[in-house]
Amino acid sequence: MAEQHKPQQNHLLSALPAEVRSRLFPKLELIEMPYGKVLYKSGDTMQHVYFPIDSIVSLLYVMESGASAEVSVVADSG
Repeated sequence: MAEQHKPQQNHLLSALPAEVRSRLFPKLELIEMPYGKVLYKSGDTMQHVYFPIDSIVSLLYVMESGASAEVSVVADSG
């Protein structure tokens, strides 16, 4: 998997100046993001920042009734 994907495939990361990329890229870790994976739950402390390469990340609002609404989507096709 790591051989296929590189941080510069993310459009936001690829737009960073070269000196910033050279400091940041060695600290990045490629993780799998299968459909349905929960990255953060309300009230949790955020531990990581995600830069999608070939996935879609959505922000869901869950109402008291249990119904949910998608309020934001982030995607990068690489």
